[in-house]
Amino acid sequence: MPREIAICGVLVPGLLPIFLGCLLLMVLVDVLIGRYGLYRYVWHPPLFRLALFACLFGLTGLLLLH
Repeated sequence: MPREIAICGVLVPGLLPIFLGCLLLMVLVDVLIGRYGLYRYVWHPPLFRLALFACLFGLTGLLLLH
């Protein structure tokens, strides 16, 4: 994976597409968790969302960049 990607002449980090994909995946997971009422088992939902996103982004970045 390239370290930088040129988009219309602007160099952006190579992790940007991974970040956006994980953000989309996180929104889908958030909707599913909310729909089935699983947030009632979580102590602090915003902190859980942040931790889940960090885990998704870290895992995806490590798998794709390795």
